[in-house]
Amino acid sequence: MYAVIRTGGKQYRVAPGDKLKIETTAHENGAVEFSDVIAFSGEEGKFEQELSGAKVLASVVGEGRGDKILVFKLKRKKQYKKMQGHRQNYVEVKINEILVGGKSFKA
Repeated sequence: MYAVIRTGGKQYRVAPGDKLKIETTAHENGAVEFSDVIAFSGEEGKFEQELSGAKVLASVVGEGRGDKILVFKLKRKKQYKKMQGHRQNYVEVKINEILVGGKSFKA
C-alpha cells in the first residue's frame, strides 16, 4: 500500500517505513503531517475514491544540505563566463503512518 503526497512543489510516492529527503518544511517536535494526499492505493491496481481527511504522518530523522549543483553560463566569442553553485536545504523524514477513511496503515 502507498500514497502520493505533494510537498514543496513536488510529488512523492510514500509507503509506511520509507525514508525520503524533502525540501525544508516547518516541523514541531520532530513530527511532520502531510494533509495534501493526491492518491492512495491499498491493493495492487485499486485506488481510493474518497480522500477527504486523509493524511500522512512522518517523523524527522535529520536535516542537511544536498550536493552542490554547478550552474555554468557561457556566451562564446563574447568573453562571458559565469559559474554559480547551489546547495538545497532538505529535511529527511521517515513515514510512520497513513490515515485514510478512518483506517490506519503503519510500518
